[in-house]
Amino acid sequence: MKEFAFIHDHGAVPDALRSVPFLGSFNDDQLDDVLDSSSYLQCEPGDVIIEEGAIDSRIYILLSGTVDVCKGGKVLTSISRAGEVFGELAVVNEDRRSASVVANTKVVCLAVDQKFLQDIKPRDEHPAFYAALYEFIARVTAGRLEITSRKLAVAEKEIRELKEALAAASGASKPRSTPAATRKAKPRVPAKRKALRARKR
Repeated sequence: MKEFAFIHDHGAVPDALRSVPFLGSFNDDQLDDVLDSSSYLQCEPGDVIIEEGAIDSRIYILLSGTVDVCKGGKVLTSISRAGEVFGELAVVNEDRRSASVVANTKVVCLAVDQKFLQDIKPRDEHPAFYAALYEFIARVTAGRLEITSRKLAVAEKEIRELKEALAAASGASKPRSTPAATRKAKPRVPAKRKALRARKR
């Protein structure tokens, strides 16, 4: 993985970055500050961008390629849409990373160091900037919760239908009890034969 400082002329932000929803949340002056605290990352397949359990203060913006979000070595989901943000909870939660993000293909992303950003733009002195930042993160989180809720609803429906199908199949395979009227009756011994047997004894 290679990392390069993002160098640009203030007020001259590349059009490709202006179209990124995260960066579009800020005005020109704010955007210059965000980019001043950013780096370009060039990753090869298999490179670990975020490591589960690590403390990392950066927010990442995918510019190209596909990354996998993994937990315990298992892939939870993949991100491939340019402009997608990951690791955004570093802004509000300074705890250890709950999952890893690994490059699935060649990847280029922008890493915004929010701790450095706080050094050059203290929160108490720039409330409008952080209001825009938190508003964007809230929208991202709400969108992901909505997607997760839809997936859970589909999964619950599939599980319910599977249970119903299994119950129906189990009921069809059970042997039916034979009605009492159709059971084979035990043959009766005529009264005369009973009497003859009694005399022989």
